[in-house]
Parts: sequence; C-alpha cells; structure tokens
Amino acid sequence: MYNSNKDRKAYFIGGGIGSLAGAAFLIRDGGVAGNNITIFESLPVLGGSLDAGGNPDDGYTLRGSRMFTLNIYECTWSLFKSIPSLTDPNTSVTEETIAFNEKVISNSKARLIDKNRAIVDSSKLGFSMANRTELLKLSEASEEKLGNSAIYDWFSPSFFETNFWFMWRTSFAFSPWHSAVEFKRYLHRFMQEFPNVETMTGVKRTVYNQYDSMILPLEVWLKSHGVHFMKGSNVTDLDTAYALDPKTETEKVVVKNITYKNSGNIETIEIKDSDLVFYQNGSMTDASSYGSMTTAPKFFTKEDSQGWELWEKLANKYPGFGKPEVFNSNIAESFWESFTVTLKDTAFFDQMEKLSGNKAGTGSQVTLKDSNWFMSFSLNNQPHYKDQPSNVQVFFTYGLHPDRAGNFVGKPMTECTGEEILRELCGHLKFDYDVVFANAICIPCRMPYITSMFMPRLKTDRPLPVPKNSKNLAFISQFVEIPDDVVFTVEYSVRAAQMAVYELLDINLEIPPITKFDKTLKVELETVVKAFH
Repeated sequence: MYNSNKDRKAYFIGGGIGSLAGAAFLIRDGGVAGNNITIFESLPVLGGSLDAGGNPDDGYTLRGSRMFTLNIYECTWSLFKSIPSLTDPNTSVTEETIAFNEKVISNSKARLIDKNRAIVDSSKLGFSMANRTELLKLSEASEEKLGNSAIYDWFSPSFFETNFWFMWRTSFAFSPWHSAVEFKRYLHRFMQEFPNVETMTGVKRTVYNQYDSMILPLEVWLKSHGVHFMKGSNVTDLDTAYALDPKTETEKVVVKNITYKNSGNIETIEIKDSDLVFYQNGSMTDASSYGSMTTAPKFFTKEDSQGWELWEKLANKYPGFGKPEVFNSNIAESFWESFTVTLKDTAFFDQMEKLSGNKAGTGSQVTLKDSNWFMSFSLNNQPHYKDQPSNVQVFFTYGLHPDRAGNFVGKPMTECTGEEILRELCGHLKFDYDVVFANAICIPCRMPYITSMFMPRLKTDRPLPVPKNSKNLAFISQFVEIPDDVVFTVEYSVRAAQMAVYELLDINLEIPPITKFDKTLKVELETVVKAFH
C-alpha cells in the first residue's frame, strides 16, 4: 500500500481543519509523500473557521470558539496524538490538552443569568410532563420519520421556555427552526453530558484558542513533511467527466483539471489517473464581515464571496453531490453575530468572577436568558492567544438573535458598533461601562451562514465523503453525510477527512468508532433522573 501511494498526488481545496487533517492522514496512514500534497486556501492564513487574528493594540478577533470533550471526538484526539505540541516536541497536542484540563476544570456556577442579574437555579431543567414526553418521542424517532422537519414541529411552546432549552441551545447554537434530525443526533451523541448540563463539567478547552492550539501545530507538522500550501489561491473550477472505473466496471466522475486564481493569474493543474482531489464544500463562516468600535459589520452574502459557487456547479451536474441550496438559501435562519473583546485591565474579569463565583477558565458559558439578542459569553483561561501580553485579557461572546432590537441600545445587534454592543452587555450585567470597558476594544463579526449546516434537510441533501459515483473526488466538510455524528464540531470535519482518505486509498485500518454512551445503562439512568429533577 505504501509503495503504491508514495508517488500519488493529492490536492485539497480549502485550508480548514478537514483539509489539514486529511493531509495528515494521507501521510501518516496512507504513505503519501508530503511533497506530493497541495492545499489551496483563498485566505492568507490556514485554519478556515478555526481562526484567530488581531493583536493587543488593535484588538484580537475570533469568529468562533469551540468546546470539546475528551471522551468523544474520537478521530480528533487520535489524530492529534501524532502531532507534537509547539511548546514541547516530546508531548502531543492531545497529551497537552489533557494535562491542561486536569489543571483548569470547568464547573459553572452561573450558567444562566436573568434580567435582574440573578443567577438562575438551572439544576432544575423546567420540564413539564408533556415536555418530557415530547423529548422522548423525538429522541426515539427514526431519521426517516423526522425527515426535514424542524425542532419546533416536535415541541409545544413551553419547551422553548425551559432552562434545558436555554442551556442546550446556547451550548450548541440551535434555534427552534433548525433540523430535528440534528437536534436528535446531539441528544444521543452528548447524552452523557445531559446530567451536567448546568455545570458543564464535561466541557474541555484547548490551552489557547483553537488556531494557536490545533491549527498551528498541525501546519508545522505538515510543513515538516513537505506539504505545499497555496495561500491566497482560489479554486474556481474543476474540469470533470465520466470515466470507466475498472474496479466496479461502472462510469464514475473523475476530476481532470483544477483551475485556480492566484495574484490575478489563472492557472490550471492536470489531474492524473492516480491523483486525488479533496474538496471542502460549503463554509459556515463564508461571507463573514468584521466591524469595529465605531462601525457595524457589513452585510455580505455568497454573491459577494462566491464561496458556494464551486459546490453549486458540481451539484448541478451530478446526482449524489448534494443540494447546497438547502443550506445557503435562508440567511435569516442561519446567521448570527459574535464579537471579541480585548481588555487592557482586569476590571470586567474581576466583576464577572465576583458575580459568577467562577475564575476565568472554570465557568464555561454564561447565558443572559432574557437578552433580546440571546447573548452568551465565556471567560477563558488567560492568555487565550499564544502572543497575548500578561496585562491583556480577551473574551468571546455571541448573540443568537442579532436581528432583534437590544434591551438597552434599542437597535438590532447587526446595526451596532462594538461600543454599542458593550453597552448592551453592561446593561444586562448592571456594570458601569466607564469602569469595566474604559480601555476595551470590541470587534463584532457577522456570519450569515454560521448555522447553515443545521438547516432542515434530508439525508440525500448532503453528499457522502466519497459519493458512490465519484472515482477521485471526495468531500470533507460540515456539509457531508456521516451517520450518527454531529455537525458544528471539529470532530465532524476530521472524521469526514479520515473516511474519505481511507476509502480512496483502500486503507485497511479502523476509523475510531463513535462511542455509544447513549446505549449504556448508567447514562440512561442518570439522564432520566435529571429529566425528572
């Protein structure tokens, strides 16, 4: 296997975690030479949605921040056992993460805060008997029965006022109009976390943000193996055709050429019979835009970015390549806004630690349950950036209803500057703006497709990692179909990449199976007890 793959070439379209992981699997498990692997990325940096930017003077930026667990994310932690930490080459990223979480332990004491700035007793989930029945009914329904229904199709209005819904939706970014299938998958995949939903003791974090803690070490490892990174290169087209697959004696789609644009020049690469192409179809952070302390983010769509255009071209030509229009056609139901705050003093952290009873890094999320914007934020362990000065603190916040008028500023979050967003936050927490945010820099970020992968869909609306009618093209993203696993996770992209690499290379190694905690008697009993508390 290794000898036959050594001279094979592979091309990745998109430089997110799926592509980086796929390249690592090709090298580690497939015997493909690193200098035969090319990764195209339209941005000047790798990482895709796992990004982090800025500086202490102009303000740091994060489009998102991920929570992890160490007892699942099986493919992710297995991969990062092979990737050395940047701080200690004798320690893997997985080992580094485990050690960090043994020191900084999450145990939230203020998961929900109400309009009076009172900490809600969220150990009581607030279910009625009807709510429990509805939850059980959905969790036991087959995906065929759920179809492309929405969460609100399965619950009465009272369910969406329970503490459970406030906590579960802000942990995973669900809205009532999102897919019932995805909601069910989360209930099963994270059932072991159900009894601790208010303390979030199962939540783990990386040492820094995910770009510094995961993307950079992986990029360094790939570079050391000779992988080529074509940053600032946008793949605009794939020349495809049907060709006979000798293995199956059927006609399958093959990629013949890759066309890309770099520095205004249009280039073409010929794809040989043994070469492979991996494509990150769709992007949840496509068409993102940033604001500042004095400006609101601009309104961009896929027409501005052309970020979905290639997938749309392929899907229009070939059955089995998915339906991107299911996911990218309703921005009103797929967008929200985040913002990153850079502080030059400790006043905000000091007051939040006093209010919540949690030191930074131990409290996980705080949700302002009566916020019209439905804001949640977390104070991560500091520093959150590897180059962050000791006198600077950074935190990340988001609002799931940015189209609604704020409780205090009286206008939608989408129209607000960074300063106005901070004033809204102060209003809910009853903090003095001039005390806690006198030296703050708030950078808001509008993301029109951030929950597009949660849109109601049928199984056939997403392609398989390797479609049955594809010979050398694989899809690796949040928009592929992986039975039982949950989108909007790093694990989903890593698992998709591993599945695609193993199938195209006929690698006879086991992909780490999805852990079935939901099938264990202990977890089932604890979940029932919690639901009736």
